[in-house]
Amino acid sequence: MVSAAKQPRTIHDFSGFPEPLYQLKYPAPGAPELAERIVSLLAQANIPCDIHPERGLDHGAWTPLILAYPAADIPVTQLSIQYYRDPLYYWQLGQALEPLRHEGVLIVGSGGTTHNFYAFDEDYHAEPPYWVQQFDEWLAKTIEQGNWEALIGYRQLAPFASENHPTEEHLLPLFVALGAGGATARGIRLHRSYTYGAFSMAAYAFK
Repeated sequence: MVSAAKQPRTIHDFSGFPEPLYQLKYPAPGAPELAERIVSLLAQANIPCDIHPERGLDHGAWTPLILAYPAADIPVTQLSIQYYRDPLYYWQLGQALEPLRHEGVLIVGSGGTTHNFYAFDEDYHAEPPYWVQQFDEWLAKTIEQGNWEALIGYRQLAPFASENHPTEEHLLPLFVALGAGGATARGIRLHRSYTYGAFSMAAYAFK
């Protein structure tokens, strides 16, 4: 699904956090015409996609955008995730969206390069365990090498893949950005840090 809401509401789809977080709003305008364009591009790639007329922006979209574009003056639409699909599907989806990069559209894959909530440490600055660091470094090295086949097969090839991603929904958006980068794109690590021990906040650009 892709959202065609003209004024997407801010969705707080999480619980157990301090109250001020629930007061944050991201009133960016929607992008209904872009939603139509996305449906058209995916149809050309034989990837079914429907339009949701009202869906707002969940925290996977507005939490990075509120930091990157705090004025909330850039039109935004959001695509849903099918958690049961594999990385290859998302890489192909990204390939289908690649033309948007030449039409002034920024394609953001938001999630977490490691995300095991069971290993959450209450100390924000906790040292990441070795299995988090090893996976994170494998990912960085493989992206910088441009080894897309290994990335798509990370579940079998990366160290501690299942420990870092018991479920895959936080990593799958990476493959959309990867595919949208184009066949000759190189991955560049823009940022590296860890929070609460188990969460890598690494960020990459593909260009």
